[in-house]
Amino acid sequence: MNIQALKDSVPSSPAFVVDEAEVLKALKALAMLRERSGCKVLYSIKSLPLSAVMKLAKPYIDGFSVSSLFEALLADEILAGQGSIHLTTPGIRSDEMAELTSLCTHISANSLSQFRRLASVDPKQASIGLRINPKLSFTEDDRYDPCRQYSKLGADISEVLNSDIVNKIKGLHFHTVFSAPDYAPLLQTMDKLRQLMGNQLANLDWLNLGGGYLFDQIADNSGFIEQATQLKQKFDVDVIIEPGNAIVGKAGYLLATVLDCFNSDGKAIAILDTSVNHNPQVFEYQRQPELAEHDPEGTYPVILAGSTCLAGDIFGEYRFNQPVLIGDKLVFKNLGAYSLVKANQFNGYNLPDIYMTNGEQIRLIKQHTYQDYRQQWVSDV
Repeated sequence: MNIQALKDSVPSSPAFVVDEAEVLKALKALAMLRERSGCKVLYSIKSLPLSAVMKLAKPYIDGFSVSSLFEALLADEILAGQGSIHLTTPGIRSDEMAELTSLCTHISANSLSQFRRLASVDPKQASIGLRINPKLSFTEDDRYDPCRQYSKLGADISEVLNSDIVNKIKGLHFHTVFSAPDYAPLLQTMDKLRQLMGNQLANLDWLNLGGGYLFDQIADNSGFIEQATQLKQKFDVDVIIEPGNAIVGKAGYLLATVLDCFNSDGKAIAILDTSVNHNPQVFEYQRQPELAEHDPEGTYPVILAGSTCLAGDIFGEYRFNQPVLIGDKLVFKNLGAYSLVKANQFNGYNLPDIYMTNGEQIRLIKQHTYQDYRQQWVSDV
């Protein structure tokens, strides 16, 4: 996307902008991967459950991956019966179980005990499988590792194979990585699974390989295609992937305006009309988001900070080729996944307006008002 054109065309600030062309580029890459491998593709809507994005994705995918009742209801509304809904979550409330099993085509129980509670579900309603923990870690940071010690995500594969339910499971689901740039973890996980289960894999109806891979950015897909093709041919199972970040990660931009500039202990500070509360992973994981205007060789270092009273409301220190002034517009890049969906109104600061652009036209699709804020916090009883 042309950053200057974005600044010129977006009439409000802060603003979250979704680039349709970038979403479609990722979807078309996944559609080609689906065609070559025979796998099924789900969009994991937890990354960005924006209805406009879900409708854009619908023609290119086989359904949606969800993690809660509300996500399942939204997926059902968008799909209108034309696609699958796959659920996995560590917690299923007993009072939501009936509705979830009627909405979802597939459910991956997160534990053996959860599976047993779901075992009575009519197979005509939902195919009940199990999320497994293959006990393989591929990241040093426990915050991103689904297979960390004492993990809450998935049943230990060894316990599953020695349990009384191993022959009752309709499918298996695993998810072991975060933003993986290649398929090495997937191939290693499948090698372990095939060694442990052998021909028992043929008893399954489906195998969900999860998400966490940057499918659209991996140049060599031959390893994945070969693996998926072998699984389908040898074990006659549906092979499923559920990307989220790979579809929307590069498509999201956060536009902000500089409200104030001053020095603090000898460093330049610029206060923006946005906040890390509009991109909580900055604070949660101490990430510094990409800024379009940043130049590593720039001679003007500036700390970009948000408007809230939180001392840690800091995006980071960036370098510019010219002084940053009040009224300047700045654009953070690659924020399509896990930013807007986690955004909040701490201190009463409004959420960004939401726009979609096709490169030629930009349109406002969502705007929050005081009434939205009031509805959340004011009781009229």
